[in-house]
Amino acid sequence: MDFLVLSADDARKDGLASEYILGLISFLTSLLAGVFGFGGGMLLIAILPIYLTPAAIIPVHGITQLASNASRMIFSWEHVQWNLLPKFLMGSLLGVVLSLLFLSSINTEFIPIAIGFYIILNIWSATFAKIMTRYESYYIIGFLQTGLGMFVGATGPLALSVLTKELKCKDEVVATSSVFMTISHLAKVPVFITIGFSLKSMSVTVLLMVIGAIIGSFVGTKLRNKIANKALIWVIKALLTLMAIRMIIMVIVN
Repeated sequence: MDFLVLSADDARKDGLASEYILGLISFLTSLLAGVFGFGGGMLLIAILPIYLTPAAIIPVHGITQLASNASRMIFSWEHVQWNLLPKFLMGSLLGVVLSLLFLSSINTEFIPIAIGFYIILNIWSATFAKIMTRYESYYIIGFLQTGLGMFVGATGPLALSVLTKELKCKDEVVATSSVFMTISHLAKVPVFITIGFSLKSMSVTVLLMVIGAIIGSFVGTKLRNKIANKALIWVIKALLTLMAIRMIIMVIVN
């Protein structure tokens, strides 16, 4: 994680036009997340290498996702289950501290496989879900999602798989998940500052992507309200499963 202060030319590949394209892409991926509660961040980070150099991808992605999740939280404020927040927040703080102290020296290559199998079993195996209910804790979920999120992508579905099982309202699931993801992405900001990433060199790109993310969250929230509750919960479970399978396959292939 050795980032340098980037010049505008170093950070962008294709000039001014790419900034507006990235703003549009940010809108579309945030809209997707606004409807389903996840997926937009994964799609965005898969596209960013086309337009940004490697050193800029993680910081720009993190800032954009922070805007996407925070705005989605605000637009769904009344549906957030705030009683779950203190436990998740405490776990997240511990996860950040321990990850910075210890996880940098641990091989995290196969962690996505464990996450993938956990998501699949937790959603579709009643026996596994019943067993895990005895041990599942939002302290642990916060610790894993935020702590591992510093090094491993796609940890957000950890909390979403539990929320989908515990909460029966689609708006509560998406809104509460957005709060958790806001905390996880916010925790990365001190890391970006420490490694010396300069927002000044990327100000136009980041601004357009943040604006796109906020508008996408608003439109996605409105579209979510037009989809039946049971149908959307089923779609979320199906997409989580496909994402988990992809995580497992990508590690094995690579």
